[in-house]
Amino acid sequence: MPKTDRLFRLLHLIRGLRPPVTAARLAAAMEVSERTIYRDIDSLRAAGARIEGAAGLGYTMVEDPALPPQTFTQIEIEALTLGLADVTQRGDSDLAQAASDALVKILATLPERQQRQAMHAVNLVQRLITPATPTIDMTLLREAMWAEEALDIGYRDLKQDRTRRRIYPLALSYHDRSVMLLAWCCKRQDFRSFHVTRIEGYQKTGESFRPRRVTLLRDFLEKLRERDRACLADLA
Repeated sequence: MPKTDRLFRLLHLIRGLRPPVTAARLAAAMEVSERTIYRDIDSLRAAGARIEGAAGLGYTMVEDPALPPQTFTQIEIEALTLGLADVTQRGDSDLAQAASDALVKILATLPERQQRQAMHAVNLVQRLITPATPTIDMTLLREAMWAEEALDIGYRDLKQDRTRRRIYPLALSYHDRSVMLLAWCCKRQDFRSFHVTRIEGYQKTGESFRPRRVTLLRDFLEKLRERDRACLADLA
């Protein structure tokens, strides 16, 4: 791991672990020697991080120069903790870990009083039903969407029929029981929603659809809203 990445990782651990955190615990989490931890802490201190403690006693982050100061109202803190807690329950493993890491970083920027408010938030999430676990690498799927790159996928529909098709992945939509990939299907020349648990592998193509992504996603969402309005009208 490059030193810069290692230092950011070390900052994150010191923020997130219950203080004081020992060099031995940091070394185990980082998979490096304790001597490396001591050197890296010296580097962080030289860069301006206020880290109290010493070898054998443990370390505590007093002030983190890597993060700007933040202030939130108590209801904003409740909203943040509630939303991120929901992601940890509904997201795939990488997304859940990202939500947990994000909360640690946010809390590290708050005054002590607001940190206590976040630790004792009154809004909690309990979901008895979570989306089925995807069988594909969701991180790589998100990377394709970020890069706006077309994918070739294998898909098994509700009738168990298998097809191969090229798609422009636009967004992931999280429902009560499923996660749907919203995409433009080049095979059908139309918008489609794919159950991620029914995607049986995919390959990056190198084809960019960047000039079209914003327009496609806007049109797809409008189509979904029109469908919902029609369903509500039928029920009425």
